[in-house]
Amino acid sequence: MKKDAKENMPNGHLHELMLDELKDIFNAEKQLLKGLKLMQSKAKEEAVRAVFTSHLAETEQQVEKLKQAFNLLDLPVRGKKCKAMEGLLKEAEEIIGDFEDTEALDAALIAAAQKIEHYEIASYGTLATYAKMMKHDDVAAIFAEILEEEKNADEKLTEVAMSHGNKE
Repeated sequence: MKKDAKENMPNGHLHELMLDELKDIFNAEKQLLKGLKLMQSKAKEEAVRAVFTSHLAETEQQVEKLKQAFNLLDLPVRGKKCKAMEGLLKEAEEIIGDFEDTEALDAALIAAAQKIEHYEIASYGTLATYAKMMKHDDVAAIFAEILEEEKNADEKLTEVAMSHGNKE
């Protein structure tokens, strides 16, 4: 987008920040695809494995939606390394190593996944707000849709934790 076009849009001062966040979350989702496959493979209970399987498919769709957002903004589809997701996934791997041979593994996997969901919820909430403020309505709708999916994934993880991951 040309400099004068950014200056003429509402809240154009947020444009570069939104793009930076978009590149960050795009890379985060791509990293998460690998992380979810690992969590899915390590889960002991079928219900826990199923929630990771479901979120893996949803994450693949979210990557495609983010590509649409790049296209709507006339930008090349390109991410930048998301250090936050890298750290969250490293922590998940450590948790797997620490609890792999225990009854607490599924609960630990769910806790790690919920930390990731909360990061994604914060990121998509911010992106949706920025896009809305700049009147990028189509892009804002994509971010809002993914935000709702992330909130639903967090709720599913809580439900599974209460029924399968955390034993009385």
